[in-house]
Amino acid sequence: MKNTLKLLIAFLFILNSNSFFAQKIITTEKSQEIAQKKLDKEAQTSTEEYRKKLDSDQSQLKKEQKKLERHQKDLKNAEKDLESTNKKIEKLENNKQKLESKINSSSVSAEDLQKQQIKVKEHDLDIQKLKLKKIEQQKKLEKVKAEY
Repeated sequence: MKNTLKLLIAFLFILNSNSFFAQKIITTEKSQEIAQKKLDKEAQTSTEEYRKKLDSDQSQLKKEQKKLERHQKDLKNAEKDLESTNKKIEKLENNKQKLESKINSSSVSAEDLQKQQIKVKEHDLDIQKLKLKKIEQQKKLEKVKAEY
């Protein structure tokens, strides 16, 4: 009976120990799965945050690039306008000089002389207007250069 009792106790102990170990293994696997899901979720949220930050940085860079392109375009246009005005002034001054030399060199009627003098004065007026416009354009160019 003692041997039977010992055998029964040993048998129950073995049964209990196996189920205990099996339960422990199952619990460990479940906790590993839970921990893995938690880590996956944290990784996904950090990836999403990084992606959002990256997108915002890219949009900020695009805005800066557009601003720089606009500034370069404004600068180029201001320089082009100034150059155009300079050419117009030179052309009017050349025409004025031609008219003055024509007035001084040839003998023309008084009426033609007055017409040419009027043209010379008109050219003078146009030149002064263009010089004023040139000054305004230079100020605009300086303003555009100072902006960036």
